[in-house]
Order: sequence, then structure tokens, then C-alpha cells
Amino acid sequence: GRLARAFLPPREGGGPDWTPAFAGEHVDAGCGWLHSAERNPWTSIAEATGFTVDRSDANWRTQWRDLGFSPEDQVSSTDAYSAWNERALAAIEGPDRPLSDFIAPNDPWRPKIDAISGYANGANLAQVSLHDWAAYEDASTDDNWTVKEGYGTLVASRAVGLNIRLSTAVMRIDHSGRRLKLDTPAGTIEADHVIVCVPTTVLAKSQIVFDPPLPDKHAAAADLPLGLADKVFLHVDRPEWPTNAHLVGNPYTACTASHRLSPFGWPIVESFFGGDCAEMLEDGDAAQFAIDELVGLLGSDWRKRFTPLAATRWRHEPYIGGSYSHARVGRAGQRTVLAASVDGRIHFASEACHPFDFSTAHGAYATGVTAARAVIGEPVTIA
Repeated sequence: GRLARAFLPPREGGGPDWTPAFAGEHVDAGCGWLHSAERNPWTSIAEATGFTVDRSDANWRTQWRDLGFSPEDQVSSTDAYSAWNERALAAIEGPDRPLSDFIAPNDPWRPKIDAISGYANGANLAQVSLHDWAAYEDASTDDNWTVKEGYGTLVASRAVGLNIRLSTAVMRIDHSGRRLKLDTPAGTIEADHVIVCVPTTVLAKSQIVFDPPLPDKHAAAADLPLGLADKVFLHVDRPEWPTNAHLVGNPYTACTASHRLSPFGWPIVESFFGGDCAEMLEDGDAAQFAIDELVGLLGSDWRKRFTPLAATRWRHEPYIGGSYSHARVGRAGQRTVLAASVDGRIHFASEACHPFDFSTAHGAYATGVTAARAVIGEPVTIA
């Protein structure tokens, strides 16, 4: 899943991994997709530890029964996206530019491509660096799978038995002496090494203070802001679609949800919002917005069949403050700056530290392994 991982908070979330349960079934409030699944280390971890990996097609390019989106317009929008994608990738050897440079403001499919950028990057086209986006696109593959028991459940299972202290924020890291000193509400922890794995918002806001200061880290984090992606979960009475069907609410506007219908056959709709649309709905009624979209496609008789279950508000989560990172235009190189260790003692890991698998759980995992190996004296380069 595309992810923002935190070292400090009690949970991580269309951002980080958090798996609530409804009627005994687990859904992912945060990252839920094994992106680039064939090479994703979480896939082999899941299979080796008894989790169920579902290789079904995500159906993101399919509109169930063509509701509100004619076959002709589906072809037209796909062609427009492909043309935009080709124009953008053809420019990667030049100076960095915003992704919005590669489609005219009045293009009829600009809103839909902006919506897709919101889902993928957590931000609209004008905010995203071409060079950063291209690094992800070049490395990613189209195999997107899921974990029936929950991606968050899978991640949490790897920490069983570890001594974990929740809700104990590290507020200051003193690295002026021979030993590191980490100030927390529960007292000071002394250590030889520390791995700092926090969302970029935490560093950009100096929620962790370094002594002596590390201004380059704070600047790098500010240049890699967290976009936003949120989810709404609805219970549906007597669903009529097949397992894992899909609807885009309104393909002609930038503010619309990607609706995942009955994942794993459950009577649930998972509605996904991104970018400016998600920002707007965090302080609105996202569940009602999702229901209105679905009723507009399915008919008024459906309104009484939807019941809101939960909605995320990742921008408002303390010590998270968003979903996953994108680079500001001209700042893609800051991922390397953020990832660099300090004095061989302070190590950094998170999705934002990965040069091309950023915004994903597997990217965060890879940077964590790199940091851990550095601590035990086995440096490794991410590849």
C-alpha cells in the first residue's frame, strides 16, 4: 500500500497501516495494496506466515456496467492519460517540472487525471515533481494484490514479541556526547544508535528536536511533504455486483472517489479520495459524499442500502499529519538527503527515504532493513 509510516504514534496509517474490523472482517484504513507485488517483500512474508494473498485484478480501469461512464469515454480518457504519460516521460532528461505542465488546463480529461494524481500521489498534478514521479513509475509494476486478513495485520504480526512502548513520543535527540540521549514523556533513553522512522511532517514541524540541530533534515522533510488520501467504509445491504468490482464516482471531475465494491466478497464499499478532494472532505462529510456519488450512479433506491461504518482523517492524526510523500518540484534529490545517516549513529528510514519505492509499505520496509543493517555493521545499498 502507499503509506506514511511513523516511529512514534500508536498506529500508522491511505497512508499508514491500520486494520479495523467490521463484522469480523478486516479492512485497511491505511495502505491496503501490495504494489509491485511480485517483487514486494511483504508478499513473500505474507505467504510464508499463513496470510492469504489475493491476486485478483484491482479493476481500477473498469467501470461496473459502464454506469455514468460510456465505453467511448472510457477509451477516450485512457488515451488521454496515455498521451499525458508519454509527454511527461519524454521530458525527464530536462529540468524538473510539475506534472501539470504536460496537459492543457482546458483538456476535458484534465480533471480525471488530476483525480488519479490525487489517488497515486496524494496531491494534484501541479504540486508533484516530474523527476520524483518518474522514478516511481520507472520502477513500479502493474501487479497490485491484497491481503485478505489486512495489510496492517500483516505488518503488525512482524512485531509480535518485541518490547514496544506506544504513545511515548521522542521529543528530543541529544547527540552531542558519546551516547545518544532520547527525551520522552517516560524519561530519557540512552542508546548507541537510533533509527528515526517518522512521517516527514514530524521532521518538518520539528516535533523531534535534534541537539546539535540538523537543519538539512528538516529542510529535506519540508521538501517531501505528505499528500493526502482518505477512505470511507460503507456497509451495503444486498450488493448486486461481483467481488472486487469498481466504480469511479464521476469521471468528469477532479473531486471524486474510486469506489471498491465488495472486496473479498464482503458487503462493504471502500471509497478512496485523494489530493485536494480529500483535503476538502476531511472537514466535511466524506461518507455522505461517497453515498451521493454511488446513488447518482445506481439509483435513488440504493440510498437506504448504504450505512457509513468509518472514515479516515489522516491530516488530523497527531504525529502523522497526512498520507504519503511526494517531492516538491526541483526537490526530488532531497530523498537522498533525508535518508543519509548522521555520524554513523542516527539512521533514518521511512517511505520518504526510498529513492523510487516511496509512498509504499515495501519502500518503508526496505529503508528499515538498510538502517538496521547499518546499525549492526552490514551496510547495504537499496536497489
